[in-house]
Amino acid sequence: MDKKLTFEEIFQQNERRIHYQIHKMNIRDPHHDFFQEGLVALWNAFETYQPDKGPMATYFNYIIRNRLIDRMRHDTRQHEIHQQTVHEQHTQYTDGNYHRGTEGARPIAANHQLQLADSNLWKNLQSQLTDKQWKWVYYAIIQEMSYKTIAEQENTTVDAVKNWGRQVKKKLKDPHFRHMLSLDDKDI
Repeated sequence: MDKKLTFEEIFQQNERRIHYQIHKMNIRDPHHDFFQEGLVALWNAFETYQPDKGPMATYFNYIIRNRLIDRMRHDTRQHEIHQQTVHEQHTQYTDGNYHRGTEGARPIAANHQLQLADSNLWKNLQSQLTDKQWKWVYYAIIQEMSYKTIAEQENTTVDAVKNWGRQVKKKLKDPHFRHMLSLDDKDI
């Protein structure tokens, strides 16, 4: 008599097989997500097994292992996407084009302490900066353009534009440089 096994019987006989594959691949599974994935794989393998193709145990191992690998790849991709999103949000928040305080963020150009109409100040500042540093001041401060837009316009990277800004900020913090530009009484 050829008795067909139920899935419950297959599960009882092969539950350790799932744990073995998880352990073999050094997967940490505190929430049993991978075990559940292995269980679904065991079910699929049970449903699709063809006895004339080879031993059942080999087939189960193959299906479970590959399903766990697929899950790890999926989780890794999701983690990378999340990390990229966090990085982009952090970059956008810290790109230097805004003053941040308890009242929220406001564009640098909205800082009323810096007189945008003082053309002598801007000409004097421009004469003391490199071309790239001046481009950062002009585009990021005066025109209020984003770093990404500046980078596209200047055919460079966002990191390069940020570096221009860091150089300018460093100069503006230097007391000697501020005195030379008559900025001692201005808060930039």
